[in-house]
Amino acid sequence: MDHLASNDDAPQHRPRPLPLFLQMVAEVARSDPATAAAALDGLQRYQQAPRSAQRWPDVPGEAIGRARLHCYRSDGPPVLLIPSLINPPRVLDMAADNSLARALVDAGFGVHLLTWGTPCRADAGDGLNEHVERYLLPAIERLGGSVQLVGHCLGGTLALGAGAVAPVASVATIAAPWDFDAYPGTMRVRLARLWQHNRHALERVGLVPLELLQTAFWALDPDRTVEKFARLADPQLDPAMLATFVALEDWANGGDPLPYAAGAGLFDDLFGANAPANGDWRVAGKRIDPRPDDVPSLHFASTSDRIVPLAAVPDWGERRDVASGHIGMVVGRAAPETLWQPLIAWLGAHA
Repeated sequence: MDHLASNDDAPQHRPRPLPLFLQMVAEVARSDPATAAAALDGLQRYQQAPRSAQRWPDVPGEAIGRARLHCYRSDGPPVLLIPSLINPPRVLDMAADNSLARALVDAGFGVHLLTWGTPCRADAGDGLNEHVERYLLPAIERLGGSVQLVGHCLGGTLALGAGAVAPVASVATIAAPWDFDAYPGTMRVRLARLWQHNRHALERVGLVPLELLQTAFWALDPDRTVEKFARLADPQLDPAMLATFVALEDWANGGDPLPYAAGAGLFDDLFGANAPANGDWRVAGKRIDPRPDDVPSLHFASTSDRIVPLAAVPDWGERRDVASGHIGMVVGRAAPETLWQPLIAWLGAHA
């Protein structure tokens, strides 16, 4: 088996992993059967909701190995958007009227988006460093030394590593983890056990599916996951809110698998050894300083993020705390005011 099955045409199988979600609903039903019943109604509504067949992204791209460098605008000060390895890049260009990428285009920047592509078994050896060295650094080289990097979540972590070894004008991160010891100890123990239990089978497959990570993150607050689907059952729900929920939930459940080596780097080197914050991370043969401040940096942190706690975000350079969640800070109603415009102003000052 070279590939894991795509879920793109199977919304009835979401959220992923669906059996675990149903198990969480059953647990809630013991104490709150009404909420559990509403969650199942909301689940059905989500699975049956219409989806757009529009191809994404709708801008041209050139190959860098299995990755692609998409060009939204070629003229203007160059900006390279770097998505997470775990979730799809679409959060940076969610819709025509809800897009950080297009806001940057409208502000006059030359905007490019790196998408990682779908790995197969042959990519099993692509670790975190290889994603920087084989895909991100060549993209930076093509765009030139004046490029500014903007990375979301783990893409921001990789951007900081790349910015420490390549000539870039600046690095901005959005909800990017750096100090992994800032995660709750119970979560790190749970992740370690989950990884140790599955790593040998995954090594044979060569890929780490999204479901493994969802299992860990859902366990942080299972009731909250069930409750958001229960709210979806409200017959008075605004159709626009339903469409937004479907788009964001599809994004959260649409991630490609990680190459095995990238999964090992995530669990062993980041969550296990806290390599970036401890000064034990090496990229392109260079040790990355635990506070890499060679280039100007700006870090957006969420005050309510369960995926990347506030204390895990870099604490050097400039910092902006945003009162929105991991996804909401990028695509929520307040995002243009609290993130897009401050980012545009900062990039303009460092172009």
